[in-house]
Amino acid sequence: MNETANPHKFDRFDRRILEELQRDGGLSNQTLAERVGLSASPCSRRVRALEKAGIILRRVTLLDRRKLGLSLTVLVHISMDRHTPDRFDNFEQKVRGFPQVQECYIITGQEADYQLKVVVPDMDHYQEFLLNRLTRIEGVTGVHSSFVLRRVLDSTELPLGYL
Repeated sequence: MNETANPHKFDRFDRRILEELQRDGGLSNQTLAERVGLSASPCSRRVRALEKAGIILRRVTLLDRRKLGLSLTVLVHISMDRHTPDRFDNFEQKVRGFPQVQECYIITGQEADYQLKVVVPDMDHYQEFLLNRLTRIEGVTGVHSSFVLRRVLDSTELPLGYL
């Protein structure tokens, strides 16, 4: 089955609801309804339908990393010794347990198998994470770290123009 196919038919109100909630997931239903041009009840029904369809997964609060003392972001490429389901499952299970890891992707086109996005307070904390956690996962044979100097674009909003 094609995971990108979605039987939900989007109209301009659905798109506007999704756009507004991506910008501020904490909007009250009344404020959301006003912004998209609906009354409160139909807006609430549409949001529930989008949640039920699995389009709205959850609502989160974005925090300022720097103000919380998390000033170092690292993009880490990981190479594995064997490309077996067991090896990959073990790696992914371990990585899910590390709060420092914000994102984990299996990638192609590189000499690495995974790319991680890691957020820590400083280089000392990254070194501890790298040496005492990441490199101790069975099967990890290579680690290449790139340190983010500046965030040019950092967005969680999906492009909805394709709907």
